[in-house]
Amino acid sequence: MPTITILGLGAGDLEQLPLGIYRTILKAEHIYLRTREHPVVRSLEEEGVTYTSFDFLYEKEEQFENVYEEIVSQLLQAAVTYQNIVYAVPGHPFVAERTIQLLIEEQQEGNVHLLIKGGQSFIDPMLTALQVDPVEGLLFVDALTVKPHFLQPECDTIITQVYDAFVASEVKLTLMEVYPDEYPITLVTAAGIKDLEQIQQIPLYELDRIMTLSNLTALYVPRNQSEEVLNRQFHRSREIFRQLRGPNGCPWDKKQTHQTLKKYMLEEANEVLEAIDEEDYDHLAEELGDVLLQVLLHAQIAEDEGYFTMEDVLQSLNEKMIRRHPHVFGDTNIENAEEVVNQWHKIKAEERQMKEEKAKD
Repeated sequence: MPTITILGLGAGDLEQLPLGIYRTILKAEHIYLRTREHPVVRSLEEEGVTYTSFDFLYEKEEQFENVYEEIVSQLLQAAVTYQNIVYAVPGHPFVAERTIQLLIEEQQEGNVHLLIKGGQSFIDPMLTALQVDPVEGLLFVDALTVKPHFLQPECDTIITQVYDAFVASEVKLTLMEVYPDEYPITLVTAAGIKDLEQIQQIPLYELDRIMTLSNLTALYVPRNQSEEVLNRQFHRSREIFRQLRGPNGCPWDKKQTHQTLKKYMLEEANEVLEAIDEEDYDHLAEELGDVLLQVLLHAQIAEDEGYFTMEDVLQSLNEKMIRRHPHVFGDTNIENAEEVVNQWHKIKAEERQMKEEKAKD
């Protein structure tokens, strides 16, 4: 079976490269690099090491996933041709390396045998540069895939591959959905690399105005436990209602039942309608919050009584919305809103029939 030996080039220069990996590179006949943009590569070139890099694919393909798939395809072809090749990546093979995960899938399918040798990831020098201890929580995420719901403001966050202004702009907009615009963040370029390391603290809103971004740039967002940030998180609402109904909670909240709350649900729904009629959107936001208050309180009562949780409510809702919108989440074609309504009622009727048949069983 063809073999690919995977090496991590570490996060620094040649002096920081492990001796075993260095010797493997010097002995290898067929070396492939995901990218030649790494401090070690120039030193290896000076020592006469030759290689094939995949940098040209980043310009050829529009989507990074396509780049990674093409790299893996070419590696497999080379492995079949030469039987044994070396594939080297920046940092550590298991830190922010999508091609490695794709190669592992190929190994699981029996297409190739992998020998994986580590290298220092950039996380260690990054933490050293920042003087941060990750023990209280560290979120590590790719700039190309980060979404607002990934973010956990109670944890420190490191975002990799913030390599140009376009990516920085997308990351900035994502972070601004969670953090204040002026929140202090830190850019670290070439962490741990002598004479190249740069550390720059800026307010969040300036992120895409920095001109020194590169493939060695990562972003650090310190944890934030301020009320301003945490009160925008859904899990904060869950914690509040657990506390309200807990042993040291509110006497009124602890005595409520589904029956006693019925009138309040109607009152809050009517106040939402009034805010809509008045076109008062600040008022509408507040009243929608009051309706959500009722939902959360009912869910907490049910959880306390062992019937269901808020997560069960969300699961039921999400599954229903996906199921009843096959034109969005499936392959059904819908032309207009009227067809959507007809489809909704049809699916709803099918669901009712299935429930009745299940009840008979």
